[in-house]
Amino acid sequence: MSGHSKFANIKHKKEKSDAQRGKIFTKLGRELMVAIKEGGPDPNSNSKLRDAIAKCKSNNMPNDTIQRSIKKYSGEGSNVEYESVTYEGYGPNGIAVIVECLTDNKNRSASDVRHAFSKNGGNLGTAGCVSFMFDKKGQIFVEVPEGADEEELMMTALDAGADDFSVEDGVGEIITAPESFNEVYEAIEKSGLTITGGEVTMIPQNYVTTDDQTVLDQMERLVDALEDSDDVQNVYTNLE
Repeated sequence: MSGHSKFANIKHKKEKSDAQRGKIFTKLGRELMVAIKEGGPDPNSNSKLRDAIAKCKSNNMPNDTIQRSIKKYSGEGSNVEYESVTYEGYGPNGIAVIVECLTDNKNRSASDVRHAFSKNGGNLGTAGCVSFMFDKKGQIFVEVPEGADEEELMMTALDAGADDFSVEDGVGEIITAPESFNEVYEAIEKSGLTITGGEVTMIPQNYVTTDDQTVLDQMERLVDALEDSDDVQNVYTNLE
């Protein structure tokens, strides 16, 4: 298979500290709330909520926490209105960056994002300046036990409706169309494979590499600064 992903997103997430995980849970709760407000509390009829639940699970949010959040937001919940805003720009050395926000104050979000870029060797661009370099896909990671039959795993994924399957360093990556993500995710769960991560995400069409440690350090600081913003939900780059 293509093996086009270098598992950058999942590796970055696995390095999160407990304190950062608490912040991630808060952001995931916000995604649940917005999904419920837009499509109701039933994941069977609300695909956006199903996506959010799968993302919560892949970030190890306990099921009872997920269910409490759904119950909470199914009532009146918060009267704060959030909207989705996407920013695009360039990190140091022209590295493409996409930033997805859920915010109740676009001016604050824009200021935070612009400051993070300018302070860390990047610059905020215009809408569409880098998004054409990415594809929106469902991405599911599974454990591949030593000695496992990779062909059999591939057929399991494809039979579940996946578009692609690859293995690297004991991790299997399953790629789906965004609209097929939940169906494939549930089928993989039922197959007995251990899912270590999964969400609808933006995957670079091509990754860029650099040996310049200054650029790598700046990119790390840029991503950390963006993710420190309460408004930022997701950060995607094409840096390998």
